[in-house]
Amino acid sequence: MIALLFPGQGAQTPGFLHRLPDHAQVRATLEQASEVLLHDVLQLDTEAALRSTISVQLALLISGVAAARALHAEGVTPSVTAGLSIGAYAAAVVCGALEFADALTLVRRRAQLMEQAYPSGYGLAALVGLNEPQVGALLAALRAEQHAEVYLANLNGPRQIVVAGSDAGLNLLLARARQAGARRAERLAVSVPSHCELLAQAAQELAQLASTLHFHTPQIPYIGNRNARALRHADAVRDDLVENIRYPVRWHDGLCLMAELGVRCFIEAPPGQVLTGLLSESLPELGALALASDGLARTVARVRVYQAEPL
Repeated sequence: MIALLFPGQGAQTPGFLHRLPDHAQVRATLEQASEVLLHDVLQLDTEAALRSTISVQLALLISGVAAARALHAEGVTPSVTAGLSIGAYAAAVVCGALEFADALTLVRRRAQLMEQAYPSGYGLAALVGLNEPQVGALLAALRAEQHAEVYLANLNGPRQIVVAGSDAGLNLLLARARQAGARRAERLAVSVPSHCELLAQAAQELAQLASTLHFHTPQIPYIGNRNARALRHADAVRDDLVENIRYPVRWHDGLCLMAELGVRCFIEAPPGQVLTGLLSESLPELGALALASDGLARTVARVRVYQAEPL
């Protein structure tokens, strides 16, 4: 079984749409997105444009769908899809639960709501070397003692955790995390406090738009962000997409679930190699390919090798 993974915000780098594989399906996807958005989407990945949450999230969606379509054209079809945060929208498109044009509309509104809610002074930080109970204790202490706005956001690995909050709260947390033994504690290139209760109102408004769009029964399982479960119904996918800005993402649990389902080869859509890195650290016995570094032809060739190997 093959899983196709889609990265979240923070994986972007200037020019990443221009570095997508030179493939007819990629070109067609870029053209379709430009027609829907009434804007040349190849302008979304400039250094200046990527300062906007809206540009980043749209570009990541487009990149993921374009890569998946190119892989499909070359005979690589996933058995399951999963996306981290904004990556979940590409996963929903690829599993057949959401039309690409509707995903573009929904993601644009998602990013607008997030940006409007917290235009500055908030963001995300990564902690490596502390587990969930340790981080939870630090967060609880800061909220109680300092009234700090800091919250659990992503559980990317047993000891790789992302937190969300205000700049002041995150600075306090990073200092305490280092004192508690964190190997790494640093801010991420994300300017909004995703996956926590600070975005509860934004999630409610996003749900109103999502309710007007048609969701389909997934053709293959979609792994949810909030509960790390295999979702097989249209309404469940809709709810997960809407709620993933309000609740922590249990990414590591999702990887473990996919392995239990029988996935042996994981492919990360561009850009970057963050998700394959997490996979290699947590489940090193499984195959991890990153399209951004391996390239389309090599990825397809390596997938065929995995498919030919006995279980």
